[in-house]
Amino acid sequence: MIDPWSSAVVDYEKLIEQFGIKPFSDMIDDIDDPHMLMKRGIIFGQRDYGRIVKAIREGSDFAVVSGMMPSGKMHIGHKMIVDQLVWYQAKGADIYIPIADMESYSAREVDFEDSRKLAVEEYITNYIALGLDFNKKNVHTYLQSENKLVGDLAYVLGRRVNLNEMKAIYGFGGSTNISHLYVPLMQVADILHPQLEECGGPKPTVVPVGPDQDPHIRLTRDIAERFKSKFNFIAPSSTYHRFITGLTGDKMSSSKPKTAIFLSDSPEVAEKKIKSAKTGGRESLAEQKEMGGVPEDCSVYEMLLYHLVKSDDELKEIYHDCKNGAVMCGECKARASSMMRAFFEDISKSRKDAMDVAEKVLMDK
Repeated sequence: MIDPWSSAVVDYEKLIEQFGIKPFSDMIDDIDDPHMLMKRGIIFGQRDYGRIVKAIREGSDFAVVSGMMPSGKMHIGHKMIVDQLVWYQAKGADIYIPIADMESYSAREVDFEDSRKLAVEEYITNYIALGLDFNKKNVHTYLQSENKLVGDLAYVLGRRVNLNEMKAIYGFGGSTNISHLYVPLMQVADILHPQLEECGGPKPTVVPVGPDQDPHIRLTRDIAERFKSKFNFIAPSSTYHRFITGLTGDKMSSSKPKTAIFLSDSPEVAEKKIKSAKTGGRESLAEQKEMGGVPEDCSVYEMLLYHLVKSDDELKEIYHDCKNGAVMCGECKARASSMMRAFFEDISKSRKDAMDVAEKVLMDK
């Protein structure tokens, strides 16, 4: 059982076997200029992604849906989603960004006013700072609680879903509040509503998610089929990216500050956090030189892999130097912390400029 609110999925192979997710590597050769996350295997799984590849190649309409749940600060792991949205925006996608304030209220007890404030000051600000252009007409951002089209669709779709199904997919028990029980239907409506006539009609739609969000995808795909005759929905495609390891070796989480580098951290704090992060080094320098390090178990190497090193050749060199014992963890940390500081110096400046724009994104919505 995995659920979108508490699972920390780490067995990606088992996930693929159990839930029928296909390896993303099956698609990589069909994409003309795949995103760095795709090439490096960080995006590891997909469902029906061929529809999206076809739409990109033909220049036809397609949509991307990626929600944000404003319940805490954004950390650097969240950057993966924004990087993908920037890539899709360049490909001409219609981008839908639901702000899941209803989910935040039902699952995290964050009230609606605080959700809106957090969405603007933390999430939208960072999305803009990381390169997503909200001024373009192909970006649609809204609060779940204020979107009547989505709310009405969720109510209609709920007619074909029963309590036993919700329990089987999400593991809801007797203590689950009714608001939380309803939230997955809002997520389904978020994903499917870009295909309504009011939004241009049926079109391929992709949802890039972490594997813990797969229950939403499975429910949405099932419901899309049930309502195909009424709405002519195309079952949504999905991609799955790996979680980034936290600084302590666990999953990075906003609720566990010691594990995370937050996008609002100062350059000095971000640099310091990298220097104290868990590595994949041996217990002694002698062992490191003799046996090499273990970059696969190193949170510092993951920062280089996911975010900091753009050159594949440079990354391969770093990997092999570690494996061969040619570089020590202290040297690698010094390099990564310097790169992280430079990145945060840039994003800190961008965040200041982005705040004014972010304030206007939800106006009149």
